Amino acid sequence: MFPAPLGSNTFTQSTAPPFVCVAPVGRFPSGFESGCPSGFSPAFTSFATSDAPHQGPVGPVPGAANDGAADVEIPNANGCIRATPLSATFRTPPTKVIPVDDDDEPTYSGHTSASGRRIKRPAHLSSYRSGPSGGSDIEGTDGLKVKKARPRKVFDNELALVPSSLHDTKRSVETVLMTFDALRRRLLQVDEANDINRRADLKAGAIMMANNLRANLGKRIGPAPGIEIGDIFYFRMEMCVVGLHAPSMAGIDYMNARFGEQDDTVAISIVSAGGYENEENDVDVLVYTGQGGSSKNSKNQMDDQKLERGNLALERSKDRKNEIRVIRSAKDFSVQNGKIYIYDGLYKIQKSWIDKSKSGFNVFKYQLLREPGQSDGLLVWKRTQKWKENPASRERVILPDISSGIENIPVCLVNDVDGEKGPSHFTYATKVKYLRPIISMKRLEGCACLSVCLPGDTNCSCAQQNSGDLPYSSTGFLVSRKPVIYECGASCQCSINCRNRVTQKGIRLHFEVFRTRDRGWGLRSWDPIRAGTFICEYTGEVVDEIRLDDDGEEDEYIFQTTGTGERTFKWNYEPELLGEPRTNDLSETFEPLPIILSARNMGNISRFMNHSCSPNVFWQPVQHDHADEGYPHIMFFAIKHIPPLTELTYDYGQGEVESGGMGPRRAKKCLCGSPKCRGFFR
Repeated sequence: MFPAPLGSNTFTQSTAPPFVCVAPVGRFPSGFESGCPSGFSPAFTSFATSDAPHQGPVGPVPGAANDGAADVEIPNANGCIRATPLSATFRTPPTKVIPVDDDDEPTYSGHTSASGRRIKRPAHLSSYRSGPSGGSDIEGTDGLKVKKARPRKVFDNELALVPSSLHDTKRSVETVLMTFDALRRRLLQVDEANDINRRADLKAGAIMMANNLRANLGKRIGPAPGIEIGDIFYFRMEMCVVGLHAPSMAGIDYMNARFGEQDDTVAISIVSAGGYENEENDVDVLVYTGQGGSSKNSKNQMDDQKLERGNLALERSKDRKNEIRVIRSAKDFSVQNGKIYIYDGLYKIQKSWIDKSKSGFNVFKYQLLREPGQSDGLLVWKRTQKWKENPASRERVILPDISSGIENIPVCLVNDVDGEKGPSHFTYATKVKYLRPIISMKRLEGCACLSVCLPGDTNCSCAQQNSGDLPYSSTGFLVSRKPVIYECGASCQCSINCRNRVTQKGIRLHFEVFRTRDRGWGLRSWDPIRAGTFICEYTGEVVDEIRLDDDGEEDEYIFQTTGTGERTFKWNYEPELLGEPRTNDLSETFEPLPIILSARNMGNISRFMNHSCSPNVFWQPVQHDHADEGYPHIMFFAIKHIPPLTELTYDYGQGEVESGGMGPRRAKKCLCGSPKCRGFFR
């Protein structure tokens, strides 16, 4: 179900039993002594309930003041409770896209030329407001038109199964998140080319909901299937479309559930995003401040909080002792005013009380304790933050910097598994050693842009080589996967600060090479990694055939562009969702490149990335210093958001690739442990 648009009348006249609520301590808040506040009447008699407390209605709220929910009174056996009205199916998109506080999500600025003129929009970006698919348009407050939902169109086999693929909830969640972020990146790319500053995350969320592309459609008490403790989100709408937390603005999500023979409204998830005076120093305890009392335009408390809506649901949860999903937040230093949301697991409310805020008004406080036996969530962030501030505090370090100062940031070598003292000897190198000097290769055409390349500039030759768009966002994230990406290089007149020079600047994350339990050495990061982030280049020696040891074993540090069967080719957005024509599928047009790289004797951190049949990293050909398309740079990017200390893996491929006359590469047993494991790789 999707909420009715703001301003529509969802109420019917009826009488209701007296409103009954119990304050945590002391007197009732003002206005509640005599029953239900005036001005509300029940929309319907009860929520749909069941014997299982985890079932209930669906209702993500696209944003409103305080908790983002229009409330009604619903009578039950015990009186009247507060709840969110559900008046329409979620297939009907909202008529407005309502912006939330700028501090709640990252903001982006438009772009103009150095002279102050607005950049002309290229012809190929005519509009994403209309398309050949038909259907009526709905105009938003900022001019965005979203296609009104028609009978659901099948975009590809995987997307078609998203809401119903309950047999693999993790894959469903990942597919939804990848589709959402791909849409958001594309919308942002179009907006930047038009010098428009709009909330691409809200538009992407509206499109996803309008096309029924969501996971975990029903509200529930307890864990959300397919979402693991420690998973990270960069936008509130991401949590909405996967069913972790329904309101796109409110900090408290609640539902009506059955407890024995009684129905009650209880909280099911909360987001601690820094909007109130919460206490988060303890990784197992959260003191959460209730909602309300502040104005739309100020964070300062302007009035006493009332025991209603989310606050009342939290109070009922204290009595019912039901589990509540807790999402903590951290600063995202990669984007202005950005936040990272961390799912920290299940908590229960132990006690509540009324306190005075810094502004002198009454607020509700709720102490939540983390349920025992869960995997680490916030604790991982605390550890890695400590290591970044003081690398010497990392335990079981073998070598503080395996790169010996060559990388921008030291790469730690650690082993907390066994007594192995390190990998076999190799020379650390950040550049590829080609068979012939780069100076002898074909020269790459450069642009004549002054200072930096600007999106939407039709005179930028580098943009034209990339099909008319700059391949990266203003904050350096890859927008979509391409057969080849052309970055600015030595032949270009733009400066080193140009946004189209991402991969050639080296690594920007805190990496560690670590000992795995059954796959040798691996690679992971102390930093959270956002989808589309540049990881590293695969460096080594270009070879003309796969090498064999004296005993006939293959070189274990070989990279080839096999790629057959890679799911990562589906990383791009679905053009039909934006009314754009479909281009050729990379998985259908892909042809292996002749380049073969060996990192056995020389290489960088990329040589430690293990194979996985469900990878979180993909490779992308990039050109910037020469134009020999058969021998591009192999750059790695994040497929999805990757929490700290998560092993980085890519798909080695499974194709029968001819290896310089040596025959097809031998299949190797796969130990990735993925539910979709193929059993072998090459």
